[in-house]
Amino acid sequence: MIKTVSIGSSSSGNSYIIMTEGRTVLVDAGLAAKTIIGALEHLGVDPADVDAVLITHEHVDHVKSVRAISRKCCNAFFYVSRGTVESTPNFCHVPQERIVLLSAGEIVRLDNDDDMEIGAFPLSHDASEPLGFTITSGGEKLAIVTDTGVVSEEIYAAIRDADLLVFEANHDVDMLMFGEYPYPVKVRIKGDKGHLSNDYAGEVLAYLLSDRKARQAKTPLRIMLAHLSFHNNAPLFARQTVEDALGTAGFHRGEDYLLDVAAKEGLSFMPDLQRG
Repeated sequence: MIKTVSIGSSSSGNSYIIMTEGRTVLVDAGLAAKTIIGALEHLGVDPADVDAVLITHEHVDHVKSVRAISRKCCNAFFYVSRGTVESTPNFCHVPQERIVLLSAGEIVRLDNDDDMEIGAFPLSHDASEPLGFTITSGGEKLAIVTDTGVVSEEIYAAIRDADLLVFEANHDVDMLMFGEYPYPVKVRIKGDKGHLSNDYAGEVLAYLLSDRKARQAKTPLRIMLAHLSFHNNAPLFARQTVEDALGTAGFHRGEDYLLDVAAKEGLSFMPDLQRG
């Protein structure tokens, strides 16, 4: 079973811990290293036992602590695109032999005989070669989709059969457009290379659930809404907008999906099938 824990998720910093029976993977290192290491230890994981660190792109809220994490998680390999490596100095401090360059469309295993597969797909974001990731293990598939302005055909193809989904609901459109950000920043956030709104997230998730229903999926889709803007969103708004969209489409919480919202700070856990 894949255990998914958000250490913190917002425009200020992002990092997730993914745990399976025999593996621990970090996705992004955009929080203080002390916070990330503390979260690992709280979950009973020695940082030296982290197997891999997946980096989505070079923005500081995703790479802030790459240098410190490479020291603390001293046995972890960093899976990252060439564009990301070349766009930030952070990777100068990671030993070259521990950097594994990935391109969109690739699927790799941590070891040849390992159960865990890591897949990469392209995001639509104002970064150099940003990647989203899927992790498959024990018959389950997790997909992580944040920092994208649209859900392209390539993204959808990668995530359509996911059992667990970390999915961006970055902003409430009204809060963004009537808020304090300069107009060019608002246009950037709303654009095709910006971030997904609550409304867009609801539309895509409703389509995903329709797809799952047609394929007769046997378990609810487990969803964690993530990367909420501190200034242009609120957990209640994100949850309500998405659940309204899913309800309008005829889907029911508990039966068709389980949903929670990742907190800006502190540990947040993917909804559990037993707890609902």
